[in-house]
Amino acid sequence: MLIVGRSAVRRILDGADPEVVRVVERAYRLHEQGGTSVPHSVFLRFPDGGFPDAARSRIIGLPAYVASEPPAAGLKWISSFPANITRGVERASAAIVLNSLATGQPTALVEGSVISARRTAASAALAADLLTRHHRPDGLSLIGCGLINAQVLRFVAGVVPLPSLAVFDLDEARAEAFAEKASRLLPDTPVAVAPTAEKALAAHRLTSLATTAATPHLSLASCPPDAVVLHLSLRDLEPGDLLGAYNVVDDADHACRELTSLHLAQRLTGGRDFIHATIGGLAGGQPLPPADGRPVVFSPFGLGALDIALAEHVRAEAQRCGLGTRVDDFLTD
Repeated sequence: MLIVGRSAVRRILDGADPEVVRVVERAYRLHEQGGTSVPHSVFLRFPDGGFPDAARSRIIGLPAYVASEPPAAGLKWISSFPANITRGVERASAAIVLNSLATGQPTALVEGSVISARRTAASAALAADLLTRHHRPDGLSLIGCGLINAQVLRFVAGVVPLPSLAVFDLDEARAEAFAEKASRLLPDTPVAVAPTAEKALAAHRLTSLATTAATPHLSLASCPPDAVVLHLSLRDLEPGDLLGAYNVVDDADHACRELTSLHLAQRLTGGRDFIHATIGGLAGGQPLPPADGRPVVFSPFGLGALDIALAEHVRAEAQRCGLGTRVDDFLTD
């Protein structure tokens, strides 16, 4: 068993954003071609009152197989405890187990929160690149000033020019701190702190939503008519608004569950005709969304295939570079 901790994961992935995007794009294409097995995620929820903030907390299991080269299989076990933010602790923590496809035995335990954040940001960057090719954005708005949007900013800036930025968070001090970090990352790009989420949506044609919202609270009416919205947190947008948008998903079956905005839109209509494309299909050369004035919304549920593909990349690099800790007696008496 090889154990790869957070510092080793970061050492491998720091400075490797383009390679992370390539790993994610390959996984999406394989998924589109039937080269993955991705069962529905398992959500472990807690009874209200069981412990502080139990009702908002959850732990999710994402098993997956990816027919990559080499093929990989395993499980990401990721917790989301929103109250951590007020304690100065990251909201999410995770571990990824990889299994041998010869014996089924676990072969690696990899710290998963860094992988999870970066594969999410890489998928956002891939979508931003594909969905704005007809008309590059005038800037980027980021709603939710946490770790995910910090990663999104860096990844998107690596593939799409960003003339200006707007940021918003319910915690104004958090938004101000985020804006300062954004200015250090992109010193030639002006950064504005928006007074409301609606003002942030209106500020640019490209927006990333990465919040902890459990129910819809934003309308696409605030966006420019040809906006591209990276709906990473899945539950921010009013479901009725999605019916008039061009909707792109990673997998419709996964995205239309667990009370996501898409799931609620499906309940309104009784079907999924409002979903028009998948990111894997677009990456593989299917036609891009038409420039017809409709907002384009990318809602990725977050496929475990991305985590497993990137974790396998990290495992291989750790083994090649002599990083991590080997526990040779993990499976022996």
